[in-house]
Amino acid sequence: MTKIAIIEDDPTINQMYRMKFEAAGFDVQLASDGERGVALVESFRPDLILLDMQMPVMTGHEALKKIRAEEWGKNIPVIVLTNMGEEESPKELRDLGIESYIVKAELTPSQVVDRVKDTLSLA
Repeated sequence: MTKIAIIEDDPTINQMYRMKFEAAGFDVQLASDGERGVALVESFRPDLILLDMQMPVMTGHEALKKIRAEEWGKNIPVIVLTNMGEEESPKELRDLGIESYIVKAELTPSQVVDRVKDTLSLA
């Protein structure tokens, strides 16, 4: 079963995406901040990470830097899922190897699932 880690501080959004991905046959684990997200990724070893940028404790950008610094985290595909426009995001995000950038308000949850399937070549 394909494993997805969703690192997002909004519990409503977390649950909405969990339901959509589980209905599509994914194994989903959630983290509510960047620090918990790094720990989750280390233990869960997901096939893909959906990562919010603006979170408490540790931002998504900081979490991604920590994940990419570890051998186990260097090659996990990451899709940034945020309400912050791409032009507002830190320029070094692309250098940290993200697959794509999704503004939450622009895609439905089903479209996000489709984007993940495309990224993982599961479509």
